[in-house]
Amino acid sequence: MDKELRDRLVAMATHDAAVRERLAADGSLFDGYHPEMQAVHDANADEFEAILLEQGWPDQSLVAEDGSEAAWLIVQHAIARPDLQRRVLTLLEAAAARGDVPAWQPAFLSDRIRTLEGRPQLYGTQFDWDANGEMSPLPIEDPAGVDARRAGIGLPPLAETIAHHRRQCEREPRPNDLEARQRAMNLWAIRVGWRSGSAP
Repeated sequence: MDKELRDRLVAMATHDAAVRERLAADGSLFDGYHPEMQAVHDANADEFEAILLEQGWPDQSLVAEDGSEAAWLIVQHAIARPDLQRRVLTLLEAAAARGDVPAWQPAFLSDRIRTLEGRPQLYGTQFDWDANGEMSPLPIEDPAGVDARRAGIGLPPLAETIAHHRRQCEREPRPNDLEARQRAMNLWAIRVGWRSGSAP
């Protein structure tokens, strides 16, 4: 095991979580993509890309379970880096097929990529506020089969996850203008390269 690399990855993920917790505590995290949060995500993505170029995906045999999960989290949060997320998805799917990472990791990343591209997700892992002001899964492809797909990668039924997310988000401020939020998200996704179109 490469303990130095493991510690480096865990420190990056821990810093991400600490900044998120601080911004959530004062409420500023929930007003769009907070510039400080994006700066952390971008810096972690830069550092991780160097690691990836040097030695490929850091799986559990190299950095232990917590180090490999930290690497996944860093990429999962690198939402302004379409090329990185798409490249890592291929690596994660191969690692999961070998049993080197749990199957839920590529599933979460696949869902994130699909929703950022404006496509329905497969596993129901990505959530946002709905028109009724409730935290709900973003659109799902073949919703009738979602629980079977989730079971296949070790996730609980979607209804349990919905209830969990809604309990967690009880104190989060709901957006006043959902349509404006969605427009802003679409323009951001176009600007960083997730979706086609023109953005100011």
